Amino acid sequence: MDAALLLVRVVVGVTMILHGVNHWIGGGKIAGTAGWFEGLGLRHGVLQAWASVVTEIGAGVLLVLGLFTPLACAAVVSVMLVAAFLAHRKNGFFVMRDGYEYVLLLAAVCVALGILGPGLLSVDSAFDIEVAGWPGGAISLGVGVVATVALLAATWRPTSGRARP
Repeated sequence: MDAALLLVRVVVGVTMILHGVNHWIGGGKIAGTAGWFEGLGLRHGVLQAWASVVTEIGAGVLLVLGLFTPLACAAVVSVMLVAAFLAHRKNGFFVMRDGYEYVLLLAAVCVALGILGPGLLSVDSAFDIEVAGWPGGAISLGVGVVATVALLAATWRPTSGRARP
């Protein structure tokens, strides 16, 4: 069980790290990410781009380490909910049509990881600060949803619905 939890944490964590690095130095770099976010209706694109990079890389590192696992999961849930709502919802379910399938899967895995806990092969376990079960799941889902709603309420101002490529 502990090896399986480590595997899930590392795969999701590395995925998030790479996703954040791509927003930072891939393709259009911060400027391209900022423009894309603004095209989705988010204000302060550069700030949003940096917040996304820091959140994705930070949550990824925390997941790999198994440190503050429910909060790391909440960060992933929030990023994935924002992506699902702003970028993928209108495209339906399937990822091959740029739908929300992939982001839903990552969010659900993180809620499950919050419930199951990081396992013995984690910093949380080593320092006896592990939060699992329903409290871990509630933190993962609850904080993720609250952060999503707060971000959208503070910065989302839909435009004509056209996102820049």
